[in-house]
Amino acid sequence: MDLTVAHVLALPEVAVGQPERLTDAPLDAAVRWVHVGDVPEMKDLLTGGELILTTGRSLGEDPVGYVEGLAGAGAVGVFVELGARLPTVPDGAVSAARAAGLPLVALHRTIRFVDVTERVHREIVAGQYAEVEFARHTHEVFTALSMRRAGPDDIVTAAADLLGTPVLLEDTAHRVIAVAAHGRPPAELLRGWERRDAGIGSPVGVDRQTFARLVAPLADRGDVRTATVLERAAQALALREMVERDHSALEQQAQTGLIDDLRTGRVPDEPSAAARARALGVPTALRYQPLTVVSDRVPGTDEVTAQRRQTQVHDAVRHALGGAGLSALTTAGSGRIDLILACPSGFDDADLDAAGRRIAAEAGRVRGVRRTVLGAGPVAGRLIDAATGLDEAAHVAQVALALSPTRTVFHAADTRLRGLAALLRDDRRVAAFAQAELRGLLTSPRRDELLALLRAYLEEGGQKTALAARRHLSRPTLYARLAELQRVLGADLDDAESRTSLYAAVLFHDAQ
Repeated sequence: MDLTVAHVLALPEVAVGQPERLTDAPLDAAVRWVHVGDVPEMKDLLTGGELILTTGRSLGEDPVGYVEGLAGAGAVGVFVELGARLPTVPDGAVSAARAAGLPLVALHRTIRFVDVTERVHREIVAGQYAEVEFARHTHEVFTALSMRRAGPDDIVTAAADLLGTPVLLEDTAHRVIAVAAHGRPPAELLRGWERRDAGIGSPVGVDRQTFARLVAPLADRGDVRTATVLERAAQALALREMVERDHSALEQQAQTGLIDDLRTGRVPDEPSAAARARALGVPTALRYQPLTVVSDRVPGTDEVTAQRRQTQVHDAVRHALGGAGLSALTTAGSGRIDLILACPSGFDDADLDAAGRRIAAEAGRVRGVRRTVLGAGPVAGRLIDAATGLDEAAHVAQVALALSPTRTVFHAADTRLRGLAALLRDDRRVAAFAQAELRGLLTSPRRDELLALLRAYLEEGGQKTALAARRHLSRPTLYARLAELQRVLGADLDDAESRTSLYAAVLFHDAQ
């Protein structure tokens, strides 16, 4: 902490002189040194930040020039000892000091200037040493945290402990990632956070890209220690990000390589596959679930942006898995993320749905991602077999993305022919097929009624008795309407192939 003019004025060595402030200039300027002198050329000896102690000889000779000279040289205050030589401070000196904003203090009793200079210089040196010691300790704390690869929470907590004030870590969207409240209610600190002025902070970034910001919301702006700690903590966070990025990149390359080897048959047997997976942190399990994650994204983005977004979604998937306590091999490419999940004991469909919702929620935080679904392949007891199920998982995921958002995790049984229709709904050939099959019906004045009848007839598998009961129609009435429907369509409704073709056409029509 800087020693200010106010601190010097409050010293016992100065208080015995019965000090009187002659100007109302602020006393918060830092005192770099104390000079004692009465020579007219005093201003030529200053470099700025000095407090002047004088008996007033030169002040009495040229009041205005002396004060203006000291103020111009950067003096932060003048203490004048009154006595026989200078019984009062000249009015010109007071006026000049007021105009320059310079603290001017009259000492009505004699003091020992040497005691004042010794005390002030000792405190200045002690303060400088304390700052050096604090900087050294701060360096040691964050170096130790970096060496053990501490997480963001530990780094933020260390910063708060060093400063004795709350510290928060926020991302570029102003969302709080980690908080060390330091005895304050977190709800009080975070209330209206996205709209408030965060306070003194330090950016956190790697390769000139800022990804977060450390903030001490209650610290004084301009406080040197706060700036030092936040800057050092930001460096520790950036170093951790670089280490984790390199480690994650190597690990991900290894996982991608293993999945490729599994899919292409380059792994000779299951023990070899399990051993390689264990080496990558994925435990051996009784069941493995192949999954594919796909996202509906904002269209029109360039290739670089799309690739960056793909990486961010991949990171979100891995983060969600870690948060759920699950382990998986993952790989990203062709707009999707494939993973082989090692199912823990007792893992069921409800757990899979919960994990899927967590993954979708994390992926949804990525800018430009609108919806995320997961396609599930067949569960397997071996990694080798699970890898072969990734193609089915990818197909299910792509089909599911085209369906209405009724769930997050889809299986093959959830998509089937209706899913295929949804997937091909923009294909002009499919549209032409549906139009050709249903042309007479779609141009009929009773289009909606006949289409509903056809849909119900096909769903009942051509069973007229069941259809009559479902539509609450008598058999003669039903036969008459089916005859009309058959005439409008120009197709034999009793023919199995005709019913199959019409059912596909109705599904394609509904999807469009």
